[in-house]
Amino acid sequence: MTAATMQVSQKDFEKAQEQLKLLKKDPGNETKLKLYALFKQATEGPCSAPKPGMLDFVKKAKWDAWNSLGNLSQDNARQKYTELVSSLVSAESAGQKKDASPEESGHDGYETILVTTKNNITKIMFNRPDRKNAINHKMYREIIKALEEAGKDDSTIAVITGNGDYYSSGNDLNNFTNIQPGEMEKMAKDGAVLLKEFVGHFIDFPKPLIAVVNGPAIGICVTVLGLCDIVYASDRATFHSPFSQLGQSPEGCSSYLFPKIMGSAKANEILLFNKKLTAAEACAQGLVTEVFPDSTFQKEVWAKLEAYASLPKNSLAVSKQLLRNVEKEKLHAVNSKECEVLKERWLSDECVNAIVSFFQKKSKL
Repeated sequence: MTAATMQVSQKDFEKAQEQLKLLKKDPGNETKLKLYALFKQATEGPCSAPKPGMLDFVKKAKWDAWNSLGNLSQDNARQKYTELVSSLVSAESAGQKKDASPEESGHDGYETILVTTKNNITKIMFNRPDRKNAINHKMYREIIKALEEAGKDDSTIAVITGNGDYYSSGNDLNNFTNIQPGEMEKMAKDGAVLLKEFVGHFIDFPKPLIAVVNGPAIGICVTVLGLCDIVYASDRATFHSPFSQLGQSPEGCSSYLFPKIMGSAKANEILLFNKKLTAAEACAQGLVTEVFPDSTFQKEVWAKLEAYASLPKNSLAVSKQLLRNVEKEKLHAVNSKECEVLKERWLSDECVNAIVSFFQKKSKL
């Protein structure tokens, strides 16, 4: 390369760093690792830092990403970094230009979910498709806020669904990483408080709440389905709650509702022994209301939802409350107990070791 070309390349590289700071949407952990690795390669050359320990998940992930670039030249790394930032900027710009249809109103103030209201339906869509819609702390808080707003707005029903191939892969296990030993107790306490509030909002939601399960569902997003009024699923959806596999315990009132919905024997397979259900099995066991072919899923389900949303709003709300109030006190008590037990589990060596094992297996894939 000539000196002039290198100078332009350096200018573009510096401009890309500034553009990256202006992005409004989190590009996701995988992309951030690529950006980190390319930046280090462009500024320092091939990885020469010592490999971090296995338990330092964040530093190890960064080291692996940088080390994977091998002997890529600094010029090429600079170019790839610039191109990647450019693609992120273009994608975000294109997304902002897509105006909502006149009868659909978007709700501002969310980063991890999309909230829209149309035809008397408030739709809450998990929107971290690059992370399989895994729920991090921010997303928990945003779902809580969205449920609060949907409970008070003019919509007749509320719908929860996922963006992309997954409904949700459940709790983002990165919530457990990069925590210092002295911070474990605070993490467990804060996590239990947040989870209790999250599940509490499903228990108290005043209108019909319908889950539209567009793909695989894992963990907390499976357990709170028992608190939804209707659950529609694509035939490619699966339902998995691998609690014991991760050294944890049931939540979302599933320890009470699942045996009630499907009987103890079937609930035990799911909650104790990590059995994954197909959509057809989940429907046969009463967790899912109806299953639709994936090719016509959205069309068929939304036709039903629009018909429901045209029903008398107050009649639906009053009827929902009659059904829920019978057990509301019991559900809150179950939620409190489950969160208390989970807090103890998160602090146990068994749980920590299970999560470390999970990340080790993942890193080998």
